[in-house]
Amino acid sequence: MSTKTRYSDAELEEFRAIIQEKLDKAYRDYDLLKSAVMNADGNDTSDTSPTFKVLEEGATTLSKEEAGQLAQRQMKFIQHLQAAMVRIENKTYGICRETGELIPKERLRAVPHATLSINAKKDQK
Repeated sequence: MSTKTRYSDAELEEFRAIIQEKLDKAYRDYDLLKSAVMNADGNDTSDTSPTFKVLEEGATTLSKEEAGQLAQRQMKFIQHLQAAMVRIENKTYGICRETGELIPKERLRAVPHATLSINAKKDQK
């Protein structure tokens, strides 16, 4: 019995569906974070109380910084998912970039953009 070197087209379609679902959610989350950074929710200078205004501006700045960092992380996640879609198109999806062996399905279902097997990931540290 020979060792499998790549996933079948049917298996790749299963992973494509998983990744597409995660991509759709990631884009929605990114849009929410982006609107928080741009203050698109309508909070503006309607509250003119000077005492609370200073505190509120500090909290708003901190909140925007956090949302900005989260938005950057979300975009990086989206890019990893998009790269996984390209690997599916190239039929190289699920192949460990260190060992050349197939990454187990369980790992790919949990982390669909994974490019390393668990052992290769452990060795990397």
